Amino acid sequence: MARLHLRAFLAGIPGGDALAHDAAVVLDELVSNAVKHAKVSKGRRIYVRFEMVLDHLRLEVHDASSEKPVIRRSVGVDSESGRGLCLVEALSVEWGVTPRPEGIGKIVWALVGPGGGAS
Repeated sequence: MARLHLRAFLAGIPGGDALAHDAAVVLDELVSNAVKHAKVSKGRRIYVRFEMVLDHLRLEVHDASSEKPVIRRSVGVDSESGRGLCLVEALSVEWGVTPRPEGIGKIVWALVGPGGGAS
């Protein structure tokens, strides 16, 4: 669902096609992390939000967990997980975590720009 909303958002943005691939990968990783790691009480939902900030796309994934994501720098070659935030870091100009204004949970956000990430 998040990817469908992203595609619809980018379709209405001039130059949105140039951001689509990197934005989809980053969004997939952030939503996957929220689903897998944000252990919250039943009924809590994950919320995504998109916003253009000049020529950059800001992706936000809101969840009700206060546990912050951590990049795993050393992941075994045979490991099936642990690389997602490294992808987010590589494909984003910048990313981070902020508390939700409502006081419950966090927002994990990333800025994706034309030409790819900062690395």
